[in-house]
Amino acid sequence: MVKFSKELEAQLIPEWKEAFVNYCQLKKQVKKIKISRKPKPASLYPIPHDPDFGRSLFDPVRKLARTFSDKLFSSSEKPEIIQVRRRKSSEDGDDVEEIYQTELVQLFSEEDEVKVFFAKLDEELNKVNQFHKSKETEFVGRGEILKKQLDILAELKQILSDRKKRSLSGSNSQRSFSSSARNSDFSTGSPGELSETQSETSRTDEIIDALERNGVSFINSATRHKTKGGKPKMSLRVDIPDAVAGADGGGARSIATATSVLWEELVNNPRSGGGDFINRKKIQCAEKMIRKAFVELYKGLGLLKTYSSLNMIAFTKILKKFDKVSGQQASSSYLKVVKRSQFTSSDKVVRLMDEVESIFTKHFANNDRKKAMKFLRPHQQKDSHMVTFFVGLFTGCFVSLFSIYIILAHLSGIFTSGAQVLYLETVYPVFSVFALLSLHMFMYGCNLFMWKSTRINYTFIFEFAPSTALRYRDAFLMGTTFMTSVVAAMVIHLILRAAGFSASEVDTIPGILLLIFICVLICPFDTFYRPTRFCFIRILRNIVCSPFYKVLMVDFFMADQLTSQIPLLRHIESTACYFMAQSFRTHEYNTCKNGRIYRELAYLISFSPYFWRAMQCIRRWWDESNTDHLVNMGKYVSAMVAAGVRITYARESTTGWLAMVLVSSVVATLYQLYWDFVKDWGLLNPKSKNAWLRDDLVLKNKNIYYLSIALNLVLRVAWIETIVRFRVNPVQSHLLDFLLASLEVIRRGHWNFYRVENEHLNNVGHFRAVKTVPLPFRDMDSDD
Repeated sequence: MVKFSKELEAQLIPEWKEAFVNYCQLKKQVKKIKISRKPKPASLYPIPHDPDFGRSLFDPVRKLARTFSDKLFSSSEKPEIIQVRRRKSSEDGDDVEEIYQTELVQLFSEEDEVKVFFAKLDEELNKVNQFHKSKETEFVGRGEILKKQLDILAELKQILSDRKKRSLSGSNSQRSFSSSARNSDFSTGSPGELSETQSETSRTDEIIDALERNGVSFINSATRHKTKGGKPKMSLRVDIPDAVAGADGGGARSIATATSVLWEELVNNPRSGGGDFINRKKIQCAEKMIRKAFVELYKGLGLLKTYSSLNMIAFTKILKKFDKVSGQQASSSYLKVVKRSQFTSSDKVVRLMDEVESIFTKHFANNDRKKAMKFLRPHQQKDSHMVTFFVGLFTGCFVSLFSIYIILAHLSGIFTSGAQVLYLETVYPVFSVFALLSLHMFMYGCNLFMWKSTRINYTFIFEFAPSTALRYRDAFLMGTTFMTSVVAAMVIHLILRAAGFSASEVDTIPGILLLIFICVLICPFDTFYRPTRFCFIRILRNIVCSPFYKVLMVDFFMADQLTSQIPLLRHIESTACYFMAQSFRTHEYNTCKNGRIYRELAYLISFSPYFWRAMQCIRRWWDESNTDHLVNMGKYVSAMVAAGVRITYARESTTGWLAMVLVSSVVATLYQLYWDFVKDWGLLNPKSKNAWLRDDLVLKNKNIYYLSIALNLVLRVAWIETIVRFRVNPVQSHLLDFLLASLEVIRRGHWNFYRVENEHLNNVGHFRAVKTVPLPFRDMDSDD
């Protein structure tokens, strides 16, 4: 049977862990009470007595009478062992909090330990009540705001529907009005412009009146007819609490970027959108925002409900343990107080959940409750045994095929001096791409496994949908599938070469494999993780176009992965040139390497990941006005300089370039190490209770963090190889390059865990477990 402490640890909300009952601490206190209970000392010289001495014929009668009296008076109320007092405290004068304090009515043999236990129990109860009340108030406030937003949206949709019905008659009346206006003399403007302005003003008044009926006020509504040109200029104002409007505004990017201008244009620019004052596309965008906000609200309410039930069970379990150890019945008295406390007695969460379900079913699911529940309670994919089976199958196939490849390579003598250059130039670039990609996928699978084992909520951090979030078994399946396919292609390539097929035909196999991979990546059919593939493509698009998109956690996290895959990008460049120049037919491999464009593209490809990441830092600084992002940008600029200098030194091995390599690489490495340890991992805090780490650690063994710091330090200085140059022949040179590229991928996978761990601890510190979606109707005056 699983202990409740482990069950609680597995079911609690990670971001709210500090707000849960500290069950382990209370359990330790109960053990102290058990230890402090001393048995009665036995007499040193027991007096022997006859077992029959002192017995009487009336003893059974006395025993029966005593049993009867106990049963007769057992129904009467027993005296209370403890007394829980409730008092109200108000720190600010507005917010009144209930504080519980327990007093011992009956004396215990271990009174001091019991007092400490109930003091801690009261402290935990007060903590749970206060947290539940604050979250309940927050979610109820969100619900009221969303209902107001939904009413405004309903009014706008109704106006849009009515205007569509009157569009034909309205156009005819406008033409007749314009015809009559030509016969009149106006002193201000042409007749057509005035009639159009009056029509726009009347439509604006119609919408303003509709919005004001829903509680929307306008900043300059008193002067809306007195602005320049007779056109209204005002802003929507909806009172949204800062806790709702300001937290986590980075939901869907398309929604976030449209929010700042969409509804200001709704009132200030009525001629936009091809003459439509209210555009259907804008209505759909607003509806999507409000729908997403309702989904997140429902998720938060569900988490709060789980929080309440788990804490109630925890109080029940620990009080039963106390009764068992102390031999008293104190649980009933205290549980009555717990059941009357705020976190269990309040039904606001349940009622609001029912209300959200009904609203969502009516407005967003066409009264189809089953469809609404698919949005509100998305189906969680269960682990499939088939995935585990195929992971094992492909792993075995990979090991077998790789062994066969080594034997065939040795027998065919492809690594002899005469054939090694031809084979390496044909096979190495393409197969290295898949090998590095598979290794990165394997490391990502290890990251997912560790995040899940340590209860790090990576799906919330990356804002993954349930359909796009990979599990560690899925990542392992992708990696083993890629590697099995690559090694199988390598074996087929060797077999066909040995069979005497034309070299120009055999050397197309790597290109065919790359083409198949691209087709699978962009395949529109719902096979092989289509939501994940399309999400990956969207992230790559956002990275390439970094300054033009709001940067989310998943965007700059993926961009950091690309900075570790520069060798892979260089191999893709070689492969593209190899097939586009048709070198597989002529076997003139120097066509690409000696070309000026190819040599210049090496700089561009090596700079691109760092450039994209630097652009993301600029965009984040622009959005958040945080100068730390500019300092972070300097790290990537220094890395660009160091990469460019190393490429130049590889071509022109002079003393001057060697000195520049040393200076630029040392500066970039120190910059990167500082940012890794201090900013990304949050370590090296001299004031931490964990020496030179941080106060909160997910892993219990602190030595792992020290080893990780040393490992990251060693792998960061792998660029020293470019100076020492341990190369004897082309085979060893290629193998050493592949080894260094693999070590960088391993370093990045190792870095990933601590980066997401630090982000998770930041969420835990702020109790962030639910995203806050930006709303369409907000205070536009504050943006000016």
